[in-house]
Amino acid sequence: MIETTYRNPYNTDSLYSPIKDEIYVDELKVIEGKVPVDIYGAYVRNGPNPKHEPKGRYHWFDGDGMLHAVYFENGKVSYRNRYIQTKAFQHEAIEGKAIWAGLMENKKQNPFFEKEKNTSNTDVVFHNNNLLTLWYRSGQPYKVDARTLETIGVEDFGGKLTCNISAHSKVDEATGEFIFFDYGNVYPYMMYGVASAAGELTHFAPIELPGPRLPHDMAITKNYSILMDLPLFNDPESAKLGRYSVKFFRDLPSRFGIIPRYGGADTIRWFEASPCYIYHVINAWEEGEEIVLTGCRVKEPMPPSSKEGGPIERMLAFLRLDAQLHYWRFNLKTGQVKEGELCDMNTEFPVINLDYIGQKSRFSYNVHIDSSETMKFNGVVKYDTWTGKSLKYMFGEGRYGNEGAYAPKPNAKNEDDGYFVTYVYDEREDKSELIIMDAAQFELGPIARLEIPQKIPMGFHATWINGNKLFA
Repeated sequence: MIETTYRNPYNTDSLYSPIKDEIYVDELKVIEGKVPVDIYGAYVRNGPNPKHEPKGRYHWFDGDGMLHAVYFENGKVSYRNRYIQTKAFQHEAIEGKAIWAGLMENKKQNPFFEKEKNTSNTDVVFHNNNLLTLWYRSGQPYKVDARTLETIGVEDFGGKLTCNISAHSKVDEATGEFIFFDYGNVYPYMMYGVASAAGELTHFAPIELPGPRLPHDMAITKNYSILMDLPLFNDPESAKLGRYSVKFFRDLPSRFGIIPRYGGADTIRWFEASPCYIYHVINAWEEGEEIVLTGCRVKEPMPPSSKEGGPIERMLAFLRLDAQLHYWRFNLKTGQVKEGELCDMNTEFPVINLDYIGQKSRFSYNVHIDSSETMKFNGVVKYDTWTGKSLKYMFGEGRYGNEGAYAPKPNAKNEDDGYFVTYVYDEREDKSELIIMDAAQFELGPIARLEIPQKIPMGFHATWINGNKLFA
């Protein structure tokens, strides 16, 4: 990596350092246990993997997007990884070096046609028979072949998409619709839209906010979407001076905008709750006159150390998440909001059975975050989100996981009739593996472990594709 006078663990530690090869393995070797024959589909995870030496100081979020996928069919598991061929990636491939500087550098030196490099490295969803890769800063989504991981190109919904799309947009498994939002520094500061299962833009609406904001996630129910205006954003006074300085405004409430799925700005209702930040929601659903939202609430999004030191120290501080399982109940009749903490463990990156998105669900699989100076997932916690009760499985010394996926059985009888799968990296042996856990017997630990023939660096978000859609 780049030679520097500072230590940046996100480009030096083996857990995060990139790999070079794109490979395909027809059948993974089983280390222990047996792969159930009724796991049918694919687990795909996105994440940063810089192709070239960074230009300037490297931020973990700067790396080029790379997908890692395992495919399950009849007890056999194959593996493939590939870079996402974004426009910026292709330009740098021609030059043979990094052209774009990252988040911690001056953007003025970047190419005029894309001032911030859209790496498309954050999330991945399955929509309209293809994968869509998404970027947390909000950018053009990229369409990727789900079976080969070949990049098809930018998804613009038939040329009708006139804004960017944020990372944590949602696919309603019941209707096949893709529900999304965009945010930025230009009035009205948020856009909201819906694309059909066939990839047609069917609804689009501007959403006015008090100013530029930094929403990270959203939620959907059968009939509504939940958008967020949270009190962590660029300080307006700093912005006037041309500086970027994120600040947590403790005197402002967290605002949740509930809008009918096909509603306009005049139909949105804002509900106020205690100040916080939310990186990731778990799920939301309608329950009588209320809408219930569950998620991971960060009550202190600006740790004290983030205000001191240089860029690397501030990056390390901001990336040390401390989030707790939380619920909010919004009464559509009275406007009342009820909320509360369900568990005090530090867990994040929640995963649910995607067949239940927008519907009443009970279980969530969150990574357990340890106290290291960098982001490390040292276990997984299965939550009963109705009660806050949990079961915990720790990966073991020197072993760290990723966001996993929930794989329902083809003829599942209930929400929890399936498997949890995730990649685990062993830093002592510099090896990665895939583990499979029985969701209904979580306390037993892995029922199978499979060897991945190359390291999988720690990354961001993942999805599950049911086999009847993937192999149709």
